[in-house]
Amino acid sequence: MQQITHEKRVPEPSFSEAVKFWFILGWISFGGTTGHITIMHAFLVDKKKWISTTKFYHALNACMVLPGPEAHQLAIYIGWKLHGIKGGIIAGLFFILPSMCILLGLSLTYALYGNTPLLTSVFNGLKPAVLAIILFATWKVGQKSLLTPVHFFVAAMAFALSYFAQISMPYILFGIIIFGIAVNLIFPKLLIPKARKREAENHIPEDLYFVNSNQSSPKISAKKMARQLLVFLTLWGVPFLMVSYFLMDPAFWQDSSLLFTKAAFLTIGGSYTVIPYVANLVTHKLMWLNKAQMIDGFALAETTPGPLVIVLSYVGFMAGYNHFGGSLIMGSVGLLIASYFTFLPNFILIFMGAPLIEKTQDHKIIQSVLSLITAAVVGVIINLAFYLGEEILFNSQAVAASNINWISVVWIIISVVLLYRYKLNMIYLILISLGFGVLKYLFNFA
Repeated sequence: MQQITHEKRVPEPSFSEAVKFWFILGWISFGGTTGHITIMHAFLVDKKKWISTTKFYHALNACMVLPGPEAHQLAIYIGWKLHGIKGGIIAGLFFILPSMCILLGLSLTYALYGNTPLLTSVFNGLKPAVLAIILFATWKVGQKSLLTPVHFFVAAMAFALSYFAQISMPYILFGIIIFGIAVNLIFPKLLIPKARKREAENHIPEDLYFVNSNQSSPKISAKKMARQLLVFLTLWGVPFLMVSYFLMDPAFWQDSSLLFTKAAFLTIGGSYTVIPYVANLVTHKLMWLNKAQMIDGFALAETTPGPLVIVLSYVGFMAGYNHFGGSLIMGSVGLLIASYFTFLPNFILIFMGAPLIEKTQDHKIIQSVLSLITAAVVGVIINLAFYLGEEILFNSQAVAASNINWISVVWIIISVVLLYRYKLNMIYLILISLGFGVLKYLFNFA
């Protein structure tokens, strides 16, 4: 195997080169969290050696336990490690701005033409592929996170509690943390997986990378954290006061701002845990959207780069659009508000939490608990698949064999085969599925 121990340590990356990468990433990062992580790892670790594999995956696992989308937080974290606060801000902004702009255009199109037969057929062709992508993501995440029988048990329990018992993810994760600590204290060997091939084959010295696990952890400054918290409260509070006093129906906008802030802080485990939580609130409790509109939002979000949680921006658009009698302007304002209050907390969580993340690198109990939380995400993704499947496979009717949409079933199977067997890029699958929807319309079959 090739050895590179004779090479010199990678020099400090230039800020302009990093900015160029983060900008390009925002436009090409299709495929959800798996796609984002794959692209970042290929460029930052394999090609540029700006960050080591060990440090990359440690940061990813730590972001899993933070509220919000882990891929977005990972980008902020790496940007921060490379170029400080300004690097984290640039990485975080470029990660979401392209998908926000694209989704705004798609939401406007959906609001204007979403009920036409052509677009309805296109969405019906796309939605089975979205479900297939989520099933494929379940398999990919499960491969890396289900390491022992205990991890399989935690994933199964997370699914059962979230789907059947309707228990929110924060409560499930709290139970997992207690369970993980107990297992570590009583039966620690149960959480020790077999050595991974990737670890066995990685002979690249850590010190060759610009960011590596051998670096000393930054000091935790209470004064600095207090100052950062004050900046965050200002950035949150000023816009909240503005929507409360300068927009029509301030109570609605206050509810919207608080909902997306709550979603950002109280949903742990990434996009797949945020989405079911918000979908349940906006379709059943607040009645801002119906379930069909929510499912269509998933389809729209999958056609854009960026994190899947960008669907919350669509939720904000449709909430404003529906609440104000079909106003495209209020829908656009709703999208901006939803995006701002959803993604703002990610920055402060990383900037304040990054030094704490550094401290957990060699803590065995913390790492074991993090691995269980990652396993629980598999169960939550399955919960999301069931939520979508009820609508896609049974056409919003009762779950019964007589109501199965067999065309959707066949397209899901074809999509999974294309993703798994032929390694088809997800964006190509989306394009093929859009074409399939057009054919359904042209030939008028259900």
